[in-house]
Amino acid sequence: MTLDEAFTNLPTFSTRRMLIRPMEISDVEDIFEIKGDPEVREKYGTEPHSTLDETRKFIEDRLAGYRKRDSMFWVYLLKGSAKVVGSCCFWHFDQESLCAEIGYELNRMYWRQGITSEALVPVLSYGFEMGLNRIEACPLAENEASNRLLLKLGFRYEGTLRQRVRFGGRSIDQCYYGLLKGGAETAIA
Repeated sequence: MTLDEAFTNLPTFSTRRMLIRPMEISDVEDIFEIKGDPEVREKYGTEPHSTLDETRKFIEDRLAGYRKRDSMFWVYLLKGSAKVVGSCCFWHFDQESLCAEIGYELNRMYWRQGITSEALVPVLSYGFEMGLNRIEACPLAENEASNRLLLKLGFRYEGTLRQRVRFGGRSIDQCYYGLLKGGAETAIA
């Protein structure tokens, strides 16, 4: 499969506990619950959304990004439930270098249950199936759960950009991780 083919029909994945499907505008209330939570947003160094309209615009922009072949966004739901509990994406595509960044968020009510690690396994595999050679992740250094998650998934820590993100009146370090196609098979299989 090529990146062009991947941007033609975004797949749905199923894991033991979850359904991971493309994001839809109808997910706005559940996504707002995540994006409007100050504790969740602090982990990413961004302000929380204050209105449903802000979140609706975010989703519309992500859907437009898919049509422009800039990004791919999924949401994940626990099987048997219609509630979106988290989201993940590929974005910052560099098609020449066959590289993209992965991002993810989870509703705070579902933290520390292994949900994101379970959801990311098929998404990461799909990234390599569609032709990526490298997948990057860039969490804040103080987001310890995210840093641990990436190592668990087989990413390699590659360095820290000191005081890279400005948030809440302070400068925060940002870590960089990479996962290569050849090194991914044993880590995420």
